[in-house]
Parts: sequence; C-alpha cells; structure tokens
Amino acid sequence: MCKLSNTINMENSKKRFSLALFTSSIFIIILIIIHFTGEQLSLDFYKLGVYPREIKGLLGIITHPLIHSSWGHLLANSSSLFFLLATLIYFYKDWSYLIFFLIWITEGTLLFIIGRENWHIGASGIIYGLAFFLFFSGVFSKTKSMMAVSLLMVFLYGSMIWSMTPHFVKADVSWEGHLSGAIAGFIMSIFLYSKAELSKKEPVTYNDEEDEELYNKWMESLKPENESNKNTNAQPE
Repeated sequence: MCKLSNTINMENSKKRFSLALFTSSIFIIILIIIHFTGEQLSLDFYKLGVYPREIKGLLGIITHPLIHSSWGHLLANSSSLFFLLATLIYFYKDWSYLIFFLIWITEGTLLFIIGRENWHIGASGIIYGLAFFLFFSGVFSKTKSMMAVSLLMVFLYGSMIWSMTPHFVKADVSWEGHLSGAIAGFIMSIFLYSKAELSKKEPVTYNDEEDEELYNKWMESLKPENESNKNTNAQPE
C-alpha cells in the first residue's frame, strides 16, 4: 500500500509540474506574440495601459500586463513571471487560476486609483502580486513545504521591496504598479487563508435515517446465525 500510494503521489506531482510549466509557457508566448505584433505593425499598444482616474485608462486594468515598452522590458519580466506563475499553479492547483485572475484585477484597480497621471504598462505588478501572495500564504499555512516557498520568495525577491517607493526607482518606472501588486498579493493570501479556515469550521452533516439503517444492518450481521450462514455459503478462492 505504501508503494502504491507513493507511486500515485509521484504521478500526481509530475502532472502538476507539467501543467505548471505548460501554462506558464503559454502565457509568456502570448506576451511575446503581442509585443512582436505591436512592434511589426507600429501599433501604439501603450494606450492599452492604465491611465489612472480617467475613463480612457479603464480598459488598461485588464490589458496593461500584456503590454511592454521594449524587448528588454519584456525579457526582464518574463523569467520571474514564468517561475512565479508555475510555482502558483504547482502548489495551488485548485485555486491558482482564480488567485491569478484576482491578483491581476486587484492590482490593476489599485493602480488606477493611486497611480501617477501617465500610461502604466507591464506585468511587473503581477510579479509583485504573485511573490507577495506566495510569501504570505506560506506563512499563514504554517506547513513545512509552503514555509519553504516563503523562504524562497525572500531569498529570490526580497530586494523587490525597495522598488515599491519612488525613492529607489527611475522616474519612468511605475513603483505604484509594484506597490499595487504587493497589496493585491497580500489581500489574496488573506482571502485564501480565510477560505481554508472556514472550511475547517464547516459542520459535518449526517443523514439520520441512512445511518440508522446501516447500523441495524451491521448489528444484524454480527449475530451468530449469520456467521454460520456465511461460512456455509462461502466459495473457495
């Protein structure tokens, strides 16, 4: 039984790992295609970014992570985005897509509220959201594996905190997007933690009639005459 259980767990782990890599790869490829298309057709995709507190910038809440100013900008975001998204999908398979979507929308909405009056583009806000979610959700879970993920986030991305203020970034870098993403990730970690705690407190319900019937059948099977009948009717293996 132990060998069978370990084999099943290993197979499930491989499937989750493959799914995480595949989904993350597809998302990065989409970003590359969008940037390549915009560059080849000379399209002003930056207008799909967030322009805070103006109607023209509302669409950017959804579209701004898909747009990048240059290949350097895209490549700088791609490696972290690929790794963090894959980690999210691997460890939070059942919740990963919802968490990713909520971080995306929450980060964009906060950026729309607090951002400077300029176009804000790029996926760095989502990167901050994923990193902060993985850190805080690991801390809240208090499990060894997820605490290890939290420590990994600190080791790899601990310095990101300095890019959440205007004092440590260039003037053309959206520190507001970084801050919005970090807040979104923290909010989502609380959301997931509250759902987990609520599920632990949900009462277990029983069907009294079915339970009583099963109990009576079990008691009936324990009578001596039933045991003798069972032995008489038994077939050889």
